[in-house]
Amino acid sequence: MARKSAYEDVLAPVTVAVGQEELLLDRAVQEVVAAARSADADTDVRDLTPDQVQPGTLAELTSPSLFAERKVVVVRNAQDLSADTVKDVKAYLSAPAEEITLVLLHAGGAKGKAVLDAARKAGAREVACPKMTKPADRLAFVRQEFRATGRSATPEACQALVDSIGSDLRELASAVSQLVADVEGTIDEAVVGRYYTGRAEASSFTVADRAVEGRAAEALEALRWSLATGVAPVLITSALAQGVRAIGKLSSARGGRPADLARELGMPPWKIDRVRQQMRGWTPDGVAYALRAVAEADAGVKGGGDDPEYALEKAVVAIARAARSRGRG
Repeated sequence: MARKSAYEDVLAPVTVAVGQEELLLDRAVQEVVAAARSADADTDVRDLTPDQVQPGTLAELTSPSLFAERKVVVVRNAQDLSADTVKDVKAYLSAPAEEITLVLLHAGGAKGKAVLDAARKAGAREVACPKMTKPADRLAFVRQEFRATGRSATPEACQALVDSIGSDLRELASAVSQLVADVEGTIDEAVVGRYYTGRAEASSFTVADRAVEGRAAEALEALRWSLATGVAPVLITSALAQGVRAIGKLSSARGGRPADLARELGMPPWKIDRVRQQMRGWTPDGVAYALRAVAEADAGVKGGGDDPEYALEKAVVAIARAARSRGRG
């Protein structure tokens, strides 16, 4: 039996894209449309919202054509379809039409689960489009974006890009495309810094890095820039907490190779190397002192104080002081 080509797999009669990450949902649609137009340049594409899919609409769009044209029918937010329209979808799933690909975009979850269950039971091709809420997920996304272009980027460059851009996947993807188009060879942290210097300097993680390294003046400068450019104070306290906790974790861990410590502590190996450099001068008492300072700042930022900016400045100075605590009397 001949193996299906990649396009034949994408052109399964029904594709269901599940999740809430808009970029990934759009890419799932684009992949199907590209495959259909590769098979037939005159493919007719219908991209519909739930209010545009009334009872009978799907039957009309998927009815046989005199010209036997290929068609892609996209239904967005399928979880919001009316009960009568869901009946139409279920009926169609039991006997999909030839030369037609139905793409259902569903947010997942309990709402409208009947249509999702029906698509799965019918053997629909499924594409996962989960919301990327964790920094590690966004970092993996950036790495995959570079791999997909056939280009190489250092782990530090990928992390710097995530730190600089933030959580918007569209912006991250756009940044990768720009770097790949403009830069030859391996993309490193210095390149990312040149392209996104204003945003990188304003990032909450830059504030945290300078603070745990004991560079109080630079940390305060980065803090003021961050606040001036609209970085939320709560993101800065979160980054400060992560930075201090990483110091504490690594200082109490058993010695070993970065790869072994990475598995033990749940950090990427390159971060182990960075934290090792940052932890020089730290003591257990310094870590405890810094964590208390972060907790106080967090309370101030979340309504426990009158001046969130002052609370953050106090925390940054305290952390920088703690980073230089070794050897003090």
